[in-house]
Amino acid sequence: MKVQVPLTKGLLADKYSKYASPVDILGDQPIVSFPIKITDAPKDAKSLALTLVDWDAIPVSGFMWIHWIASNISPDVTEIPENNSQKPKVPMVQGRNSTAGGLIGNNDPVTAWHYNGPTPPDKPHNYHLSVYALDTELPLRDGFWLNELQDAMRGHILETAEFVIPARA
Repeated sequence: MKVQVPLTKGLLADKYSKYASPVDILGDQPIVSFPIKITDAPKDAKSLALTLVDWDAIPVSGFMWIHWIASNISPDVTEIPENNSQKPKVPMVQGRNSTAGGLIGNNDPVTAWHYNGPTPPDKPHNYHLSVYALDTELPLRDGFWLNELQDAMRGHILETAEFVIPARA
């Protein structure tokens, strides 16, 4: 399985990050998710899941930052279109990003349970998009946490694809 995101000059396009236009920002966060191409998913997959995390956030915040998590995507999907997080054309169950945690305390499902675009504060960061092909659909509902996704996927991952997405500070 392969996963790909379009880059502009080797970086995530500004419209999906902290340089998005004001109409694409809500609560100081970019909310328009980027398109994702998925190819060669295993034929026996029953669903796909994704995670978008920032390991470069650890020196800044003390922990890895969760930007987007989703599950129960059809294994037949070959493209998740732009802004699918806010205006789904491809059905998915979406989990909470790091703004929903106790440190930030965001309780608004519109921003806490969807794509939360990159806003690297100190230097360019690498964002890790992982797509998992699973042998089952997961018993998750909108608003799940990353640890719940990991627990539900355990023993069900057929294949994983990763794409590293650099974004400018």
